[in-house]
Amino acid sequence: MSDYKLGTRCVQGGYTPGNGEPRQIPIVQSTTFRYATSEDMGKLFDLEASGYFYSRLQNPTNDMVAAKITELEGGTAGMLTSSGQAANFFALFNICECGDHIVASSSIYGGTFNLISVTMAKMGITATFVSPDASEEELDAAFRPNTKAVFGETIANPALTVLDIEKFAKAAHAHGVPLIVDNTFPTPVNCRPFEWGADIVTHSTTKYMDGHGAALGGAIIDHGVFDWMAHAEKFPGLCTPDESYHGITYAEKFGKEGAFITKCTSQLMRDFGSMQSPQNAFILNLGLESLHVRMPKHVENAQAVAEFLYSHPKVAYVNYSGLPTDKYYAVAQKYLPNGGCGVVSFGLKGGREAASIFMRELKLGAIETHVADARTCCLNPATSTHRQMNDEQLKEAGVPAELIRISLGLEDKEDLIADISNALDAI
Repeated sequence: MSDYKLGTRCVQGGYTPGNGEPRQIPIVQSTTFRYATSEDMGKLFDLEASGYFYSRLQNPTNDMVAAKITELEGGTAGMLTSSGQAANFFALFNICECGDHIVASSSIYGGTFNLISVTMAKMGITATFVSPDASEEELDAAFRPNTKAVFGETIANPALTVLDIEKFAKAAHAHGVPLIVDNTFPTPVNCRPFEWGADIVTHSTTKYMDGHGAALGGAIIDHGVFDWMAHAEKFPGLCTPDESYHGITYAEKFGKEGAFITKCTSQLMRDFGSMQSPQNAFILNLGLESLHVRMPKHVENAQAVAEFLYSHPKVAYVNYSGLPTDKYYAVAQKYLPNGGCGVVSFGLKGGREAASIFMRELKLGAIETHVADARTCCLNPATSTHRQMNDEQLKEAGVPAELIRISLGLEDKEDLIADISNALDAI
C-alpha cells in the first residue's frame, strides 16, 4: 500500500483479504495456536519461522492493525501494546538497562515524565530533562557516555509545546543514539516524524487513532534506518547474543529493519505481557479507517475555538500552535503545516474561582481526564487531577489554577463556541 495516498492506507492498509476471505479484519479471539508437530512450534521459539503460538506475544489481528500504523508512519516494523504508557516504556526499556541514561524533553505527558523520572530510576536508569526550547549547545551538554536514547513528544500533553524534531534528532545521532518521538496528538495524518529524523515513533492509540474513547491501546513503530551495529557497544541487547533465545543476535539476524521490534516482541512482550487485546485492536482499526477524515475537523474546531478565546476579555492567554501569536507557531508551520491537533489550553483572568465556574457551566464539554475524542471533553487540573496542590505548587508544575484544557471533538464549531461563550458569561 506504500504507493497509495495516506487516506487510502487509513482505510485499506495492513490487510488485504484473499478470495472468499472476510472483508473486515478478523478478530482472532484465541490465546493459543495449534501445530501438527513439536518441530513446527519449535521453529517459532527459535525465531526461525514466523507465526503465532501464544497471544501474549503476538496475535494476527494485532499484527494486521500494527501493519497499518506502520504504513501510515512510513516505518518497517511495528507492534501494538496495551496502552500508550506501555508503548513508551517498551520503546525505552528495549535499549536501556540498569546503569544507562536517557535525555528527554521536560515538556511531556505527566505520566511519562513520572515513568522516566521515578519508575525507571528505580531500575537504575537515570534521565536528564531538557527544555524543548534548549539550544543545540544546551541539548548537547545533557548527554553522557551512557546515554542510550532521546525522547520527546511531537505536541506535548498538556503543555502543547511543539518539538523541534530535526534539532533533537541531530543531537541524538551526533551521540550515536536514536530519537524516540511520541506522535499521539498530531497522528501520522498531521506529522510523520520519520521524515524529520526520528528513529522510533510511539502512540497512545487510545486517543485520536481510536477516536471514540472505546479502547485502550498503544503502538511502537520502527523507521528501520538506525544502524544498531554501528554503535554496538551502546546496545548490547540488540548487538550481542540473547541467551534467552538460543544466542540470537537481533541486529545481525533481523537487520536494521526488524531488530528493534523483534526484540521488543520476543523479549519484552514475552516477559511483561502488556499485549493489546484482539477486540481492542479491532476497535482501533475502525477508528483508523476514518482518521484522515476526522483530524482536519478536530483541527478546524480547535482553530476556531482558539481564535475565539484569544479575543475574549476574560481569557488571560491561549496555548495553541495554530495562532500566529503562539510561541510555537513558526516551528508548527514547519512540522505541522496542516494543523496539529484538537486540544487547546487557556487561562482565565479570574483564577481558580473563574475556572471552577467555567467548568460548572459547560454543557457540551464533558468533564473528563480524556482527550482526543470525537466528543468534546474538558479539564481544570487544579480542581481534578492536581487538586492536592496549592496554587503555588500548581504554578511550579506548569498547570496554574486558572488553566483549562479543552479537547475539541467533532461537533459543530458554532455550537462549541456558543457553549464556551455561555460558560465564560457566567464568570
